Amino acid sequence: MKAATPLQAPLNGVRIVEFEGIGPGPLAGQMLVGMGADVTVIARPQRGALNEQLGGQGDNPMRRGKHVVLLNLKQPGALAQAKALVAGADVLIEGNRPGVMERLGLGPADCAAHNPALVYGRMTGWGQSGPLAQAAGHDLNYVALTGLLSLSAYRGQRPIVPPTVVGDAAGALGLAFGIVCALLDARRSGAGRVVDGAIVDVVAMLGGIAQMVRAAGQIDGPAPSPFHDAPFYDVYTCADGGFITLGALEPQFHALLLATLGLTDVDPAAQYDTATWPALKARLAAMFAGQPRAHWCALLEGTDVCFAPVLSLAEAACHPHNVARGIYSTDTTGAIEVRAAPRFRALSGGG
Repeated sequence: MKAATPLQAPLNGVRIVEFEGIGPGPLAGQMLVGMGADVTVIARPQRGALNEQLGGQGDNPMRRGKHVVLLNLKQPGALAQAKALVAGADVLIEGNRPGVMERLGLGPADCAAHNPALVYGRMTGWGQSGPLAQAAGHDLNYVALTGLLSLSAYRGQRPIVPPTVVGDAAGALGLAFGIVCALLDARRSGAGRVVDGAIVDVVAMLGGIAQMVRAAGQIDGPAPSPFHDAPFYDVYTCADGGFITLGALEPQFHALLLATLGLTDVDPAAQYDTATWPALKARLAAMFAGQPRAHWCALLEGTDVCFAPVLSLAEAACHPHNVARGIYSTDTTGAIEVRAAPRFRALSGGG
């Protein structure tokens, strides 16, 4: 039987010019590199203070797979070189405050004069318009303004969110999605467009499920919430200081959890009797605190009780499921690299 022809990456041949910033803009470029795009980064000759502080002195992993051109855009010759690169590109990515690119002569209207089919991706926190458009901000601020940060806290406690994950990464993914959508239209119509990739917009959109649950009275109100108060949806501490998670929302998964833990005196049918929640949560907390994390992994992982241990980044790279899927690899310096996602297979091959 003839061997299947390897699939080309879906964005093979797409040319992108990225004006290097910090955080979500470069991450969006990295996502598009992972899909096969050819990305040229226009970077300042000097390294930014925040990139150096957060990323260290080594090679910038957000440049991996990209072509880097060092240009001081305050110099006329460098600016002309940047404009020439944009004129030959399919996509531009920039992450400056609104108005910066226009003052450089690289705004959408300037670029359209030389490249009318260009997709112009703008990565900001607050967006190109609105009262906060010119204000500085970071991941935590944008997530806070959408209301979603509040969901990470128990009642009356201080909310916390993993740094540069919920906001920056969601914004990067939203921008990459918008760029590909606009690119499809530009290739059909011959007319480019601006993609206003505001992190606050994207995170709010991704909160649609939370808004649905809120509308049903189960979040953001006085009634006990399955996502904050229920014993079957929580994080628990183990005897060795490790943590595990349960998410047994469905009745059949909840019943299996009770049976697996030997809690035969608890009625599975009373799962959503909120009056029973505090006592059962205290009982589960004491049970999980009596054994190390590895014990609970051996008992619960891979079953339908909706379980996972809370892993460090290094532990995640070694977990058997993640290893089997090839999600992570380690470079020569020991840094963990993450494989591009999603993945693709030929439609005729199934799977």
